[in-house]
Amino acid sequence: MADTLTLARVGNARSPWVNGFAWDALWLQSALWLVPVALLLASGYENPDDSPLDLMVFGLTALFWIGHRFGSSWLAYATTAYRPLVRAEPMRFVVVPIVITATCFAILLPADDVLPLTRAERVLALATLDFLFVTYHFAAQHFGVLSLYRVRSATPNVWTRRLDRLFALTVGGALVVVVEAITETNLFRELWLPSWFDLDALAELSAGLRTIAMVLLSCLTLVSIIWEARATEVSLPRVLYIAGVTLMVGGALYMEHPFLFVSVWTAQHWLVATALTTRIACAEPGASSSAFSRLLHAVNRRPWALLVVLALLSVLLLPIMEVEAVRIDGTYYGDRIFGTLAVALRESEWVPALVALGFATAFLHYWLDRAVYRLSRPGVRTAARGLL
Repeated sequence: MADTLTLARVGNARSPWVNGFAWDALWLQSALWLVPVALLLASGYENPDDSPLDLMVFGLTALFWIGHRFGSSWLAYATTAYRPLVRAEPMRFVVVPIVITATCFAILLPADDVLPLTRAERVLALATLDFLFVTYHFAAQHFGVLSLYRVRSATPNVWTRRLDRLFALTVGGALVVVVEAITETNLFRELWLPSWFDLDALAELSAGLRTIAMVLLSCLTLVSIIWEARATEVSLPRVLYIAGVTLMVGGALYMEHPFLFVSVWTAQHWLVATALTTRIACAEPGASSSAFSRLLHAVNRRPWALLVVLALLSVLLLPIMEVEAVRIDGTYYGDRIFGTLAVALRESEWVPALVALGFATAFLHYWLDRAVYRLSRPGVRTAARGLL
């Protein structure tokens, strides 16, 4: 999500919360309750995968993973708020998405002997690209939430914006890569690493990397909070969000099992993205006279209704998207809902197409998120007035 310094000056009477304390605490500030709940559920178990935490992750994954991925697409193509923007910018909202989708299928559908790289090597190449994009994507969301809170403060300024960007990209981006490397998550181990990269040497350096990362994390957090404390009017939501991101990354640096970090880090991202989608959609203008438009409008105007639709979409598409997303020794949550159907999908002749679909939807998600949340552009601010 992009920031904006051109938003209208925010009055002191405006609430510092995006949609009130309770709503923000549940969704945007979810890191503050996800971390302690995850630690509590995994307490006493040698392997968190065997603890009650696994059940919580299963529920969050089934309900929010795919739904959040399609949130930006829903805003762009299924709300009246973004309809003028889509018509005005066909290159951004039509041409580029088609190119992204076609490219993913063109890379993965050909057999091993058609292209210089085998299909497995092409999958690894796309997974490496996806790792880079998703790392920046998560960091950009943290910057975006801090920006939403900043423009509600009494004295938003360019230096606060720069500090927010530094904190988000460093703590929410670079240090997360360090965490992935130290804990050797499945995602990190699957990367197409160069032949000279020595994972054993990385393991030996993990203690030093932890110390350096923790010092950098502590310094950036302290500077961010002190800077906020010096503001004319302290924004409690900003302080809490900074604390939440710090809690997730700081805890991950000393977690022995990557499952704890990955589950909290991804769940927080999904909850924030889903919540922002419902807030923007509920403020859309009136629909046209067609029955389908009126139905979409009725859903969009009711945040709970759109939440249900996105959750159902997430559940129904879970076994399809897991064909691409889960590899090596990962858990297939779709098996718990769809049983042999999910297994059959992974063993069918449609696997190359399903893997291509998974990568395409991921890359489209990164692209469209940038398009629908780039609040520095007047047209986007008009469409996303539900947040502002």
